[in-house]
Amino acid sequence: MKKSYRIKKEKDFQTIIQAKQSFANRNFIVYHLENPKNTHYRVGLSVGKKIGNAVTRNRVKRLIRQSLFELTEIIKSDQDFIVIARPNIVGLSQKDVKSNLEHVLKLANLIK
Repeated sequence: MKKSYRIKKEKDFQTIIQAKQSFANRNFIVYHLENPKNTHYRVGLSVGKKIGNAVTRNRVKRLIRQSLFELTEIIKSDQDFIVIARPNIVGLSQKDVKSNLEHVLKLANLIK
């Protein structure tokens, strides 16, 4: 995923979370905010310490990024969103992560 697709600043995270538009399933929570100035979506990832050690957390982030990369064509371009991983995500395969992420993005109406 290109750097221009990422949200890194704490201020941006807080703005999106304070909009209070969230959707969840067993493995993910997604907060989103419409940003008409964007030419493509931007995403922030949050994987807390309850998930596991650093190796596990980084693996989860890689799986999420790969899933988002595969879903890029169908994600709405004018959205900023944050994906928060829940502890149930540990041990899931790439296919399961992608299907769960796609499900929560559909709930949030972020997929075309």
